[in-house]
Formats: sequence, C-alpha cells, structure tokens
Amino acid sequence: MNIISFIIYCVVVTFTPGPTNIVILSSVHHFGVKKAMEYVFGATIAFGLLLAASSMLNRILAGVIPNILSIMQIIGSLYMLYLAYQIYKMGSTESKPTSTANFVSGLLMQFVNPKVLLFTLTVIPSYVMPYYTSSASSFLFVMIITVIGFLAFTTWVVFGAVFRRFLQNHQKLINTLMALFLVYSAIMVSGIL
Repeated sequence: MNIISFIIYCVVVTFTPGPTNIVILSSVHHFGVKKAMEYVFGATIAFGLLLAASSMLNRILAGVIPNILSIMQIIGSLYMLYLAYQIYKMGSTESKPTSTANFVSGLLMQFVNPKVLLFTLTVIPSYVMPYYTSSASSFLFVMIITVIGFLAFTTWVVFGAVFRRFLQNHQKLINTLMALFLVYSAIMVSGIL
C-alpha cells in the first residue's frame, strides 16, 4: 500500500471545500464556534458510519465478485481525476449555504453529500482492501480516515475566517496544488505505475 498516496487522497478530499466544509465555514461566521462544533460532531459520526458501511459492503462484494477490487480501483481513480478537475476549475464566487448548524443537520448532511458518499465508497476498496484482508485492519483504517475527517472539519472551524480569506486570495494556486495531488493519488490507485 502506498501510504503517502492514501494520506494525500484522504487529506485532499476532506480538507478541500465541499458542501460540509462550506456549511462549517458559514456556521462559524453566522453562529459561532460552539454551534459549528455541534455540526462537526454530527458530520464526523455520519462520516465514520458511512466508511464502516462502505467497508462492510465492499467486503461482501469482494467475496461475491472476485474482480470487484480492480473495478473499484478504476472507479476510484476516475473519481479522483474528476475531483481534481472540479477543484482546479472551482470559482471564487461560491454561494454560502444558510442552514442551521446543529448535530442533526451535520449528521444528515453527510448522507446526502455526494463528495462524501463517493469518497467513502472508493477509499476502502482502492487503498485498503488490495493489501489488507482482515476486518480488524478495515476497522483501523475506518478509524484513521474518520480522524482525518474530524481534523479537516475542525480545521475549517478553528481557522474559518482566516482560511476563507486565504483561499479567496490564493484560490487558483491552492486549487492547482490540490488538483495535482489528486491526480498523483489517482495514478497511484489505478495500478498504472
């Protein structure tokens, strides 16, 4: 397993702007840190649950369809390339969501967030299952990825206003770097190299 590629993929997907991170940023701005942290706790629990469900689903599929791992690696690579393109072309005029920041909305948001759903369905079969077969190792990686997600969410809370200004001022450079990191991760996951 290429641990560097795995960490880069997890960090890029969880730390880059997406629906959850944008809501967190807006929540800090409009409702304060305490309310935003309620949202973060709900989002983190849902993120971990989705990762665990994905891990179990992928293990079942791997037992039924032996070549599913190769297919999921290809799908994961294509999704990473799509994300890289989306991040690269991201504009600076994204609208801020105006939702209530609380635990339940954070929990529910993850179940309808396409970025999270696609990430959770591809990260385990792309990075973990080709190299680790035990349930314990899957659980360990689910916990590691959940912690990375929590760190990403809290980063958006703690550095909310400062991070937002920095992103706006250097958006093209940041987006280009994040896109290049995702392209690297996609190449590593695809099995081309």
